[in-house]
Amino acid sequence: MIQLDKVTKTFGNKTALDSLSINLPKGEIYGLLGSNGAGKSTTLSLLLGFIRPDHGSVRLDGMDPFDRPSRTRKSIGYIAENVSLYPYLSGLENLDYFCRIAGLRYPKSKLSATLSECGLPSTSHDLPLSGYSKGMRQKVGIAIAYAKNATVYLLDEPASGLDPAANLELSQLLQKLARQGATILIASHDLLWAKETCDQLGILRDGKLMGEYAALETSIGKLEKTYLDFMKQPDVPYAGDHKK
Repeated sequence: MIQLDKVTKTFGNKTALDSLSINLPKGEIYGLLGSNGAGKSTTLSLLLGFIRPDHGSVRLDGMDPFDRPSRTRKSIGYIAENVSLYPYLSGLENLDYFCRIAGLRYPKSKLSATLSECGLPSTSHDLPLSGYSKGMRQKVGIAIAYAKNATVYLLDEPASGLDPAANLELSQLLQKLARQGATILIASHDLLWAKETCDQLGILRDGKLMGEYAALETSIGKLEKTYLDFMKQPDVPYAGDHKK
């Protein structure tokens, strides 16, 4: 599970996160929505243990990421907006390489099965990544996290630049991982994709969590109106579809 309890983080005179609290149980997908500068990347950096909060606490699977960072990171799969892989290596070779870095060695059959399970067609496994679409590269990135038996997945704008078919495939893959028990937090500004993918949605503005909503219990129209209202008047609470 993912827990942030009244987390505050400042950089000079800028408050990046203002008493942020999120409690995400095992097997759920949480979409953290917000514009650029809202604090989404700072939240991910805290969970990854790259920066420390000024106040409050952070827990991943009950562990403090700053107490034993190497141990905590073994359970985390991080997928950036643009997955950094080696274009001259194949999907299979990239997966093998990053598994070995993590101290994991798998036979080729296991690596190939992992890529297939993460949605990459078997005909592409031995082709160089230079010919992959962005959606295919995302699947390799998720396969790398999946192969290390990650229990927590952190994704930063994963649907950015994907076509509708790739968006749908990514949603289905993340929902499959959640059904298998993974806890997933997604930072995004794509309201429609996040609503169709996530169980819970939180709107972040200037480091403040303005509201949390159950994805199935709110329409995209209401979500969009709420989001825009908060962007214009961040301190005015919205009365509809709030889960609290």
